[in-house]
Amino acid sequence: MSKGAVILVVDDERDHADGIAEALEKLGAKAIVVYSGQDALEIVRGQQVDIVVTDLKLGGEIDGLAILEGAKKHNPDTEVILITAYATIDTCKEAMRRGAYDYLVKPIDIDQLRTLVAQAGRKVSRITERRIESGKTDKAYFEFEWVRGKSPTMEGIFEVLRRVAPANISVLIEGESGTGKELLARAIHNNSPRAGRPFRPVNCAGLTETLLESELFGHIKGAFTGAAGDRKGLFEIADKGTLFLDEIGDMPLNMQAKLLRVIEDGIVVPVGSHKSVVVDVRVISATNHDLTKLVEEKKFRQDLYFRIKGVSILVPALRDRAEDIPVFVEYFLKEAAAETGSAVTGITDAAETVLMNYDWPGNIRQLRNCIRTMVVMCDADMLDVQDIPPEIAQRRQLPAGSRAAGDLAGVSLNELEKQAIIDTLSKTGDNREKAAKILGIGERTLYRKIKEYNL
Repeated sequence: MSKGAVILVVDDERDHADGIAEALEKLGAKAIVVYSGQDALEIVRGQQVDIVVTDLKLGGEIDGLAILEGAKKHNPDTEVILITAYATIDTCKEAMRRGAYDYLVKPIDIDQLRTLVAQAGRKVSRITERRIESGKTDKAYFEFEWVRGKSPTMEGIFEVLRRVAPANISVLIEGESGTGKELLARAIHNNSPRAGRPFRPVNCAGLTETLLESELFGHIKGAFTGAAGDRKGLFEIADKGTLFLDEIGDMPLNMQAKLLRVIEDGIVVPVGSHKSVVVDVRVISATNHDLTKLVEEKKFRQDLYFRIKGVSILVPALRDRAEDIPVFVEYFLKEAAAETGSAVTGITDAAETVLMNYDWPGNIRQLRNCIRTMVVMCDADMLDVQDIPPEIAQRRQLPAGSRAAGDLAGVSLNELEKQAIIDTLSKTGDNREKAAKILGIGERTLYRKIKEYNL
């Protein structure tokens, strides 16, 4: 941890807070002590804080989770460590989900706390150094809760999210299954003026036309077989909030026409009823289809397409932003460890390299399930190559853009080597250390090859 790092200590027990601050200052850090949640929020909003150490339960309405949320909102790179006497799986899972670095259970071991703070400090320092190197000192890698990444593509998406979230405009999110489209939709909602109102998702591909119509618009008693009573639809339930229409490309044409009328008029008529209901709902849609192609094939209405595509966001596949994989691995590892009570604390470089070199056809969802499985099955405190599921560990992908395995005849070894270096550097965001590990060569060798091939 760099000297002069700023640590905020929050505890309504003054002696306890002062003792923690004194112990942490021995690490060379600057400790700020406050004794209430309100004072803590004012600090994180008003100045740069590297690490927050806060009690979960504080006197007053503002607790440790609220401080965590406030710190991350002001500066997503701030690391937060929670101290609690009431640790439960649900509490820890919620804290990790919101971005906490870790937690300790009272009575705390000061040496353990120092170690944890030092680790968090080193992480903050690495992020700061990478920002300085890239010249992006004013941009956070993690701008929105749950939405993670540091690749140039994701930074571009963060910029779009920042601009579009406050605006009352429809958004279309496109990308393969498992890329986190719903997380982006939630991020938009949570950073909009509608954040205090409902966010309601619905999968348009998972329901029949009749059920989808009832789900969206509601129905009255006797409207169809099985309608035993009146029921509000999601448009009415999400009034003043946000409705997320997932897989909208699979919506039947008849429903598309009805949806267009509701979006344009802001009026819903429940199935079987003649009474209209006025609603104010922001619509965010998502699809893994090429909607322009569906429009050409007359399978998706052009007028609805233009109506839902106020702003379009294309989420890249995980294989196209391999430099984000370590970010997700760290997050999912902590989440799984907290949920399962595992003692796993990290992952070896070798295992991480294997994960970065896999193409992840199921994207982020597949990676999350993989890490969860690894954490459950691991008997050590670090995930290693042997913990990786065989179907991933044993599968070797050709570098992106390379030829098929049977189409390499006649290509020189130098050309293959050059292309492998180009693709790996691209895959790692020009991170030469990571690229060298993936290629199985030393960094000095990689530098020489780059010069040799004039890359």
